[in-house]
Amino acid sequence: MSRRARRLVILAEGEFRPHAAKTALGVIRYGSDPVLAVIDSTRPGANAREMLGPAFDVPVVPTLDEVLPHGPTALLIGIAPTGGRLPPSWRPIILAAIHAGLDVLSGLHTFIADDPEFAAAAREAGVDLVDYRRPPERMETSLGRLHRPGSRVVLTVGTDCAIGKMSVALELRRAAREAGLSSSFVATGQTGIMIEGWGAAIDRVVSDFVQGTCEWLSELGEERGDWVFVEGQGSLDHPAYSSVTLGLIHGFTPHAMVLVHKPGLTEHDFDHLPGRSFPLHPLPEMIRAHEQIAGLVAPSSVVAIALNTSLLDEAAAHREIERTALETGLPCDDPFRFGGGRLFSAIRERVGALPWVHTAEAAA
Repeated sequence: MSRRARRLVILAEGEFRPHAAKTALGVIRYGSDPVLAVIDSTRPGANAREMLGPAFDVPVVPTLDEVLPHGPTALLIGIAPTGGRLPPSWRPIILAAIHAGLDVLSGLHTFIADDPEFAAAAREAGVDLVDYRRPPERMETSLGRLHRPGSRVVLTVGTDCAIGKMSVALELRRAAREAGLSSSFVATGQTGIMIEGWGAAIDRVVSDFVQGTCEWLSELGEERGDWVFVEGQGSLDHPAYSSVTLGLIHGFTPHAMVLVHKPGLTEHDFDHLPGRSFPLHPLPEMIRAHEQIAGLVAPSSVVAIALNTSLLDEAAAHREIERTALETGLPCDDPFRFGGGRLFSAIRERVGALPWVHTAEAAA
């Protein structure tokens, strides 16, 4: 998937808040295309900098008409709801954007390009409808591919979904580049693809072809850099999304994993049935589970803990980082909040000491 420069307006009607609008916030923070505004009539006058910091000055406006004089070229759907369905109330806004000459960019499971009404309007207006979750046409199972000698593949995994696995991978890629190392980011979800311009939404791939797709993505990532940071999805014990996590672990066969956790959470993000909940497991237990399950196919080690300390003030965040490092015996930091340099330095040292990295290179 190639990147085309665009001037974006993001649609997040009624949903522009940290969890619901993670796609919007990810694109604003890490994307290369300018974002002119966010549409959410329930939060007029708000600004993305309230959630992302002063560097991200993106106003929230009530309607598309407010943004059109500023020359947007694309409307981006800024949410990733459970099930990935298009809210019916958004249809008039999307149609208005198409009629105004804007491309529409979506990461939903509902493919907008397959919608007859949207498709007809797009043909008439001469605009593109882009579905980032559309799977690649290739249909190949795993071949048991080995990593390129010299590559270091690191997968972010998590204790829950939507806690920052993509952000951690991007921050570690940034830190590796700042250290003078060639590195790449492999997008495995719709938001990552919007940011990076390539990848595949693994949760949309037919299960037989998940590991084969991961091998293919790993090869592309290794062509782009020696350090390959793979965006994680779901969590290994999530009642709804464990399968995509397992596919990533066994498909990418990472040399190492970074476990992402959000202090303050005690249960999985799962609220479908009243009274039905799934508690999070302790970190040492999750470390062992990931290493054991990875080792069924290829050895891998959890080499660091990345915390999402957004529920804590700064002093409490530092205390939790220290406590977690003592609890797990692993280097720990919040790379989103405090930068990825220190954590990447520790990861680099630990990956360099993994015996299977050098054994594989010697065999090659």
